[in-house]
Amino acid sequence: MRKKLHIKKGDTVIVNAGESKGQEGKVLEVLVDKQRAIVEGVNMMSKHTKPNAANPQGGIIKQEAPIHISNLNVKDPSTGAATRIGRKLNDNNKLVRYAKKSGEEIK
Repeated sequence: MRKKLHIKKGDTVIVNAGESKGQEGKVLEVLVDKQRAIVEGVNMMSKHTKPNAANPQGGIIKQEAPIHISNLNVKDPSTGAATRIGRKLNDNNKLVRYAKKSGEEIK
């Protein structure tokens, strides 16, 4: 059984460590097996490509590289600061994620 991750696709996250520290962006993809996430506009790398149908010119393309999820915190919906995530049952007996700082539900 795999441990649940605190980050999901579509979350707005803040980088708390590494070269991209302080940057924020939207999670485009979560790589569960490698415990990494691809975040929009964060941890950019240069990739050399041959000419192809998508890029007829070829050349150097900037794209996002995966970043380890331990270096990411979800952005609190009410305060805009980095927060940790908890899980609790709501009124309808559904398990929901909430921000530990403000106590607000994360959608």
